[in-house]
Amino acid sequence: MAIVFHENTGEFHLYNEHLSYMIKILDNGQLGNLYYGKRLRDRDTFGHLLEGGLKSLAAYVFENDYYFSLQHTKQEYPSYGTTDFRYPAFEIKQENGSAISHFQYESHVIYKGKKKLKGLPATYVEQDSEAVSLEIILYDSVLHSRLVLSYTIYEELPVITRNAKFINHGEQQIRLTRALSAAVDLPDYDFESVHLAGAWSRERHVKYRKLEQGVQSIHSLRGASSAEFNPFLALKRPQADEFAGEVYGFSLVYSGNFLAQVEVDTHHMTRVTLGIHPDHFEWPLQAGETFQTPEAVLVYSNTGLNGMSQAFHRLYRTRLARGKWRDQVRPILINNWEATSFDFDESKVLSIASTAKELGIEMFVLDDGWFGARNNDRAGLGDWYVNREKLPDGIEGLAKKIEALGMKFGLWFEPEMVNKDSDLYRAHPDWIIHTPGRAASPSRNQYVLDYSRKEVVDYIYGLMSNLLRESSISYVKWDMNRYITECYSTAMEASEQGKVFHRYILGVYDLYERLTSEFPNVLFESCSSGGARFDPGILYYAPQTWTSDNTDAIERIKIQYGTSYVYPVSSMGAHVSEVPNQQIGRITSLQTRANVAYFGAFGYELDLNVLHMDEREVVKRQVQFAKKHREFIQQGVFYRLMDPFKGNVAAWIVVSENKSEALAGYYQVLNGVNLEWRRLKLAGLDEQKRYCVNGDQDRIHYGDELMNAGLVIDHRKLCASDADFASILFYLNEV
Repeated sequence: MAIVFHENTGEFHLYNEHLSYMIKILDNGQLGNLYYGKRLRDRDTFGHLLEGGLKSLAAYVFENDYYFSLQHTKQEYPSYGTTDFRYPAFEIKQENGSAISHFQYESHVIYKGKKKLKGLPATYVEQDSEAVSLEIILYDSVLHSRLVLSYTIYEELPVITRNAKFINHGEQQIRLTRALSAAVDLPDYDFESVHLAGAWSRERHVKYRKLEQGVQSIHSLRGASSAEFNPFLALKRPQADEFAGEVYGFSLVYSGNFLAQVEVDTHHMTRVTLGIHPDHFEWPLQAGETFQTPEAVLVYSNTGLNGMSQAFHRLYRTRLARGKWRDQVRPILINNWEATSFDFDESKVLSIASTAKELGIEMFVLDDGWFGARNNDRAGLGDWYVNREKLPDGIEGLAKKIEALGMKFGLWFEPEMVNKDSDLYRAHPDWIIHTPGRAASPSRNQYVLDYSRKEVVDYIYGLMSNLLRESSISYVKWDMNRYITECYSTAMEASEQGKVFHRYILGVYDLYERLTSEFPNVLFESCSSGGARFDPGILYYAPQTWTSDNTDAIERIKIQYGTSYVYPVSSMGAHVSEVPNQQIGRITSLQTRANVAYFGAFGYELDLNVLHMDEREVVKRQVQFAKKHREFIQQGVFYRLMDPFKGNVAAWIVVSENKSEALAGYYQVLNGVNLEWRRLKLAGLDEQKRYCVNGDQDRIHYGDELMNAGLVIDHRKLCASDADFASILFYLNEV
């Protein structure tokens, strides 16, 4: 691992055993990109990789120099208007109305380790030897402003992280109207783009598009990263698949409005840009003020999509998620929502918890409806004090009774929202995001609190922290059930309204930071109508996210499969829910529901007291199985094997780091007539090791056989083998 600066040629080379990334100081002082891809041996210069030459209609940087036009140059952090007509990474408006800038190389610093980003989530290192960082400082002599481009390359991962910081040293105000986190120019467009799209209850479905000349993008303008698009984009070579081929992955560590865009110019050069969405963003900088962009994470893989995903998984599981629960096995929990909705009292809650304890479940989580006048979704949000009619001994008393059963206790909050029918709204109607003189649009009968205002965040922090101090709460489910409309803060001047969306997210991060710092033993799970804010920014504070409100096992196969493109198994809240399923009405077996949910943070979302005794025995065995294997499932290496978006079957496998054990799931959506024999080829095993399959001593195979010949799928052994929605698990242990 190294970052080398070749002073004679003005070239930076960032490399480790996986990749090389090369930057050159151009003749006009700006930065160009020479190469990004598989590791190359370092040499004195790679300047010959800088393309140029005469092109019709091109504008040139220097008079009488027909070689150098930014329009045809791969750049590192481009601006618009000085010979480059493509979309830029940034734009700065000046008091005279100009948006032209020219940041030239001034200096650089190379150091071991990685710095924190103030007020923003980001990946980190625990030892300085894990990574090397580079800061390139550029200066615009007209703006009297500096631009700091920061890079970190990890030693053992095919990962480079990037961010940008703007500093106004001048006397005049400047206004950022675009400040993306990264831009990458690639020399050709022979790629397919991959992104994750969907909607509520079908989040993060995998989508492919062939690149063509022009612009294609995904984005959110909803105030959250959204269920519709995830802040992730990949470019893969057309022949690349899960196991082979070149893939570039781009992920944004941010939870608000974002833009991920690919532009192919008419000379087939590809530009990827990623960062805060420039629409409805405008950030004034007075003298001495700075603006820091979120972090972009770049992953390079020449071992296909699984290789890309495994790099994201390892980085995000071990160097983005933090705290006690990063590496600790997650408790198996039961949540009461699908069992009771708002209709519960202490007796009903304790009855469910008591049965759960008998079956080996470790935590009871009380969902919505415990506070204020909250008997439906029209009242109570914002009043985070207990409803004594439902819980006469309060949260403190209920938590003690749950713990007396031998279980931990968890609690649901929706701290960013308020109902108009609440004491909070009646006292502070101006605390919601709304535009003066215009109607505020309700969603789910609720409104968004203005987290761009410190006093609002302080107030909610006071209520939540008091509860966490007074009661024995081991888990917090943090929900967020609507997007932002009529974005305006009555606490800001007209000239600063372009800051509201971003300052809102900074307020969310501030509340998370304060609570997770004060209560480090509490496990936080993010939720946003399920998975509408499943992003790396939130993962920094909450090591798991409720993957989707859709708990149907068959739909979850697609959702969890797509989520795994970026996010580790440990981050996916996955529960066995009741049937008929509340979201889709489907009936699936307890076995299939668990066989999907094992590959996540495992739990239950149903009324155990309505199960038959034989079903309770099944649940007890499932809990025992999950406890036995959850550590290696959480920390193992995950491979996608068969794509549910391309057929009637799906499969995946997680393999322990030392390759001594593995768990594979095989899922058949619809049954068929007189089906063909099928084989499931596994991945990630040690070719030389012998593995026993499902404890059957007559089924012992070498790893090479399991990966190349595969396991024969006997349809008679699928659970629900005579019906639809069947599945089977293969547990392998080394002998």
